[in-house]
Amino acid sequence: MAEEYDLVILGAGTGGYVAAIRGAQLGLKVAVVEKGKLGGTCLHQGCIPSKALLRSAEVYATTKRSEEFGVLANDVTVDFSKVQSRKQKIVDQLHKGVQHLMKQGKIDVFEGTGRILGPSIFSPTPGTISVELKSGEENQMLVPKNVIVATGSRPRVLPGLEADGEYVLTSDEALQMESLPESMIIVGGGVIGMEWASMLADFGVNITVLEYADRILPTEDHEISKEATRLMKKKGIKIVTNAKVLPETLVKDNGVIIKAEHKGEEKSYSADRLLVSVGRIANVEGIGLENTEIKVVNGVIETNEYFQTKESHIYAIGDVIGGLQLAHVASHEGIVAVEHLADKNPEPINYLHVSKCTYSNPEIASVGLTEQEAIDKGFKVKSGKFSFRAIGKALVFGESDGFVKLVVNEENDDLLGVHMIGPHVTDMISEAALAQVLDATHWEVAHTIHPHPTLSEAIGEAALAVDGKAIHS
Repeated sequence: MAEEYDLVILGAGTGGYVAAIRGAQLGLKVAVVEKGKLGGTCLHQGCIPSKALLRSAEVYATTKRSEEFGVLANDVTVDFSKVQSRKQKIVDQLHKGVQHLMKQGKIDVFEGTGRILGPSIFSPTPGTISVELKSGEENQMLVPKNVIVATGSRPRVLPGLEADGEYVLTSDEALQMESLPESMIIVGGGVIGMEWASMLADFGVNITVLEYADRILPTEDHEISKEATRLMKKKGIKIVTNAKVLPETLVKDNGVIIKAEHKGEEKSYSADRLLVSVGRIANVEGIGLENTEIKVVNGVIETNEYFQTKESHIYAIGDVIGGLQLAHVASHEGIVAVEHLADKNPEPINYLHVSKCTYSNPEIASVGLTEQEAIDKGFKVKSGKFSFRAIGKALVFGESDGFVKLVVNEENDDLLGVHMIGPHVTDMISEAALAQVLDATHWEVAHTIHPHPTLSEAIGEAALAVDGKAIHS
């Protein structure tokens, strides 16, 4: 039997389930197809579980220096099984929340693998979804007027460094570790790699990061990367940049040994385990794209600014289309796609207004152009920077490393980018993002009265610093 819908969504991760809710709000009959669990990668293998572990690591690291706060706590230890239990409890609670939202929106959920069919007896155009149900029952046919592909991504694997769950891990396997290793090599110094490096170092694990580029966090502003390197090394992390890992040299024998080319030499590195963190790859296989005119370019689905594919009634959002592979981006792409197919004339997303966050310790957050990107685009720039060392609340927290930096167009004072590294900056970056959306100038940010004592004062001071007017520098 075939069920008819206004919208069927393949994948119920952050992008997919948010799109489903928006569709239901607009009065559409909606179904989602999910082969795993509602909430997808972000909830079960990414954002939420990793941040739960990061929080436990932060608490442990803070407790170890609690004497600085006048609190004596002797013989502090980590019970990693309880760390993992807390993580799972949070995930389970949020999973139940998503299940409730689906019921509340009267959204049908099909547990299984969905595949797009070509023209058939059900529809003259591609788009009918055949669902291979987890239960093993006969395939369910869904006939939608519109489809959204939100199948997400998975960790990219380097040939020769495939995960075995014991010695070589991706973030998926690392999240399931039952105990902490004494040492770990992390291949890749991007956002995910540095979050794991920071977390594990705070747990007391000896960490070596091997990064192919000339700096860690290569998409961040140069000054942010430089400060992050200093603070990660201060934490005890060994960072090797310009390192070309040689997978064929991997030896697994009660630990791992691997070589990397560095400064013209082959150097050997050893640890208990190796974590491969070299980005993610879109899930475009096995979903029937070959039955459509949809184009896959460089491994991701090609769409227009409203996320329509070459089949105008089939949309694609999130990691599967590349771009900024962030949960909050996928959510908003889903909303734009649904509003477009419902003829609500949504505004396309300006990706320069999207905040990017790294939840290491200290945190990193940014929005807009880096200083070098602004220069490369032909802007004449000026910048202002202000350290957390002069912020009273940072000293109260005992976390005064880092700074806020504003990049400004010298010709008209427009704010081009804001970059932060320091305590709780992932919670502060939204002010900067709002300033970008409102096309604010740095002096408008400077004239916003920031309450004292707060960490946000660093934003106001950095804005003043653009013109050399910072009060506390």
